[in-house]
Amino acid sequence: MNKRPTLIFVALSLLLVACGRPTRHQVPPVLCGTRVDPQLTHALVQSGEEWHEYNRVDRTEAITAPCLVVSGQAVALKFRFSWRSVATDLMYLATDTGTVSGVANPRSINFKYKTLVGSDGAISQAPCKTKRGRYFTLTLQVPRIRVTDQSHRKDIEKFMRAYFPATVRTLHCA
Repeated sequence: MNKRPTLIFVALSLLLVACGRPTRHQVPPVLCGTRVDPQLTHALVQSGEEWHEYNRVDRTEAITAPCLVVSGQAVALKFRFSWRSVATDLMYLATDTGTVSGVANPRSINFKYKTLVGSDGAISQAPCKTKRGRYFTLTLQVPRIRVTDQSHRKDIEKFMRAYFPATVRTLHCA
């Protein structure tokens, strides 16, 4: 008995089934120049859509700039990389009326770096001597999380505990 036509039929059937399924895009392992476990990102943004990044950050020049991570048609994560000559009051940044570093319901956490975690984002700061300043501040905003939704606070904290130190390592602070 010839098994070749059966194998061809099975292969074509699997191909048709696979082609008929919607494509699931993987969470990128690198966000805005920093490697992070995709599971941590997925806890903040559950999306099967295509991911894009709009990154204006130049680590060598240390110029304050945004990096937006888009999934589908909507911004999934907003980062703001900032270098300053003096330490910034993170609570002021978090509760300021502007949209650049606003984080809802910020609370300080016990962490190696000065960090506030909110219901929809976080802000961390570290000493980091570069040609533009002595302190580096990173803001994370997750626009898809409602400011009244407190259920993601731990996920945001886990993400920042991994992402912020990894980002600081990429800056080669003196």
